[in-house]
Amino acid sequence: MPFKRFSRRQFGKIAGWSALGTSVLPAGSGLAQSDADTAARNRKPLPGFPSDFLWGTATSAYQIEGSVHEDGRGPSIWDRFAEKPGAIADNSNGDIATDHYRLYKQDIQLMKTLGAKAYRFSIAWPRIFPDGAGAPNPEGLDFYNHLVDELLANGIQPFATLYHWDLPQTLQDRFGGWTSRDTSKAFADYAAHVTARLSDRVKHFFTINECSRLVHLGHEYGADAPGLKLSPSDVKQVRHNVALGHGLAVQAIRANGQAGIKVGPAENAVSCIPAVETPANIRAAELATRELNAGYLTVMLEGKYTDAYLAQAGKAGPKYTAEDLRIISSPIDFVGLNVYMPDHYVVAADNERGFTLAPFPKSFPHMKATWLRPGPETMYWVPRHVAKLWNVKSIYITENGTSGSDQPAADGTIYDVDRIMYLRNYLTQLQRATSEGVPVHGYFLWSLMDNFEWSDGYQERFGLYHVDFETQRRTPKLSASFYRETIARNAVA
Repeated sequence: MPFKRFSRRQFGKIAGWSALGTSVLPAGSGLAQSDADTAARNRKPLPGFPSDFLWGTATSAYQIEGSVHEDGRGPSIWDRFAEKPGAIADNSNGDIATDHYRLYKQDIQLMKTLGAKAYRFSIAWPRIFPDGAGAPNPEGLDFYNHLVDELLANGIQPFATLYHWDLPQTLQDRFGGWTSRDTSKAFADYAAHVTARLSDRVKHFFTINECSRLVHLGHEYGADAPGLKLSPSDVKQVRHNVALGHGLAVQAIRANGQAGIKVGPAENAVSCIPAVETPANIRAAELATRELNAGYLTVMLEGKYTDAYLAQAGKAGPKYTAEDLRIISSPIDFVGLNVYMPDHYVVAADNERGFTLAPFPKSFPHMKATWLRPGPETMYWVPRHVAKLWNVKSIYITENGTSGSDQPAADGTIYDVDRIMYLRNYLTQLQRATSEGVPVHGYFLWSLMDNFEWSDGYQERFGLYHVDFETQRRTPKLSASFYRETIARNAVA
């Protein structure tokens, strides 16, 4: 029978087109080729990124540095958490990680090879203040002085994150960590000390990385350090205290930094995507973005909690003052956004909220990390929503990337085409955003190299460079070539 020439999938497509009254032309026919040629000629490629667009990579201190007992560093909550049986999937820790503390010069050359012009790193609070406060540790700051100098010597701009989850354990023991406003104040003192000593060379500071995750996974579900499972009211108070810490740090950075310094947060905003791009659904997605980020981004950028947030919380809402809100909403220079996946697809609805969150079907795809559901359009909508809702004039994508199996082939190459697929599609959507005027000024790929991935240990690899954790050898994956080519073109490769 003639249908033997077609696979079941091809036949299904033909049957579907026929049912829709669509004629089907063989791929090699003249008419089909003519239509394809016409479409190719008429298709307008997206312009490249702005000429001053900044390309970089990102890491964090506990995930790469190692040397947790060197040069006076004190213990962090992640050092303590990793000691708990079963807390880390492979029973590992960050004691050595990628040994970046010793190999930072080599790692900067990896960045330079990519053509990256910026590097987002975090400063380990317990290196600077081993006890969280009190007497600073000069040797701890020395490392970051050397790192910054080496970056600048290689034409790479340093972007420093002040808090990427490694709270000094002494503050957890003494105050209960972020359950107390005392930690918010200690964070501001630490920010002031660091800024006074680095802002002659570091011109961009991020205050706190991913309030959302550190609050929920660390204090509600117990899956991250410090491993707490607090009540709903206590969780909301922690979130408020973290937001207050951000605001106090902004003020401390302004007061102690040199002229021209810029500051903002780095947040994994709850991403709300219109399920279908209609005006009604787009507006619904904007409403959802504002409400579902009410506890951090919204209060930071508006100086108030939304009525719906407070009503939903009821008696479990955070305790705060008008002065708290003024501090939290201290003016910032940019917003950093960590963009990985769609959290919600949104449909307009005739209800009190004005939107419905569509459930994810079981068949929705995921990357190697099962939590990472790819939705490239997230990279377009999240910065667009933030710019429109809050009139933000400067945005950086502070993290974006995916883990992969990353097994070397017979020739030794790691052909991580899954990561390239993910990055190409996300960057295409980012290119769409910048071409429409969304003010995204830079992109930091997560991550420069494989590292300690928190509760997943070393089981998930997000790097452009493969790391052999036994030998600390770094090997470029195919995705490193993709990113290098994208940077060179200033357009998606």
